Amino acid sequence: MRLLKARPVAAIVLRQYYLMRGNPTRILPTVAWVAIDMVLWGFLARYLDSVNGQRINFIGSLLGAVLFWDLFTRIMQGVTLAFFEDVWSRNFVNVFATPLLISEYLCGLVITAILTSLVGLAVMLLLATMAFGLSYLSLGLLLLPYLLLLFLFGIALGVLACAMVLRLGPVSEWLVWPIPALLAPFVGVFYPLSTLPAWMRVLSYALPPAYLFESMRAVLAHRPARTGGLIIGIAVALLDLLLACWLFSRVHRSAVRTGLLARYSAESAV
Repeated sequence: MRLLKARPVAAIVLRQYYLMRGNPTRILPTVAWVAIDMVLWGFLARYLDSVNGQRINFIGSLLGAVLFWDLFTRIMQGVTLAFFEDVWSRNFVNVFATPLLISEYLCGLVITAILTSLVGLAVMLLLATMAFGLSYLSLGLLLLPYLLLLFLFGIALGVLACAMVLRLGPVSEWLVWPIPALLAPFVGVFYPLSTLPAWMRVLSYALPPAYLFESMRAVLAHRPARTGGLIIGIAVALLDLLLACWLFSRVHRSAVRTGLLARYSAESAV
């Protein structure tokens, strides 16, 4: 069995770079939407701070939650958008006709997602710090596991979404965009999990970001950081990533065996 090589992975990343360089409007959404979110939620948090007499730090808790959730969304969409480029251009037969391993293809998508999301993260941190005085130094070294958890789970969901579109066809991409919005109520982005009904909390504990936001709120409230839950969240996110990659490889193998790739149409591949 051939081992994963760096050169094919770099080729996938380089293709995405050329696509962005050739059309700068591809970069604009990465910057524009995060900037809009930071400004909108930043001024809302500042207003809430002014009316609650500083009893609760809304700048830290609310704007910080928006930043982390936006980062998760950008990571997931970074994987799916790179994959969708091949969907929209009907490029699958060309890509998979080469001696390219699925692991190399997925690694290229993941690296692309990491690089593009880091651009969005830099914009968010710049706006949050300069415009609203949000400092992440108060999180200390916890910032590293927070980011690790978001990257692992965001990539896992991105790969899972790619597998779904590969199996069901391009029309199913409209099922991908609402995923972050559907998960947000369960992970407690803006409120503690204790506010949720019991049946929702059961689902929340299976979603790694829920542990992150509970830990972040505890730190901002000067309580213990709940590192035990954070470790569980990272472990679950890693497991999700491995399962998503395994599922994508199975779907790809089935698509090749059944000739699905050759019949891939603009409407459905069911």
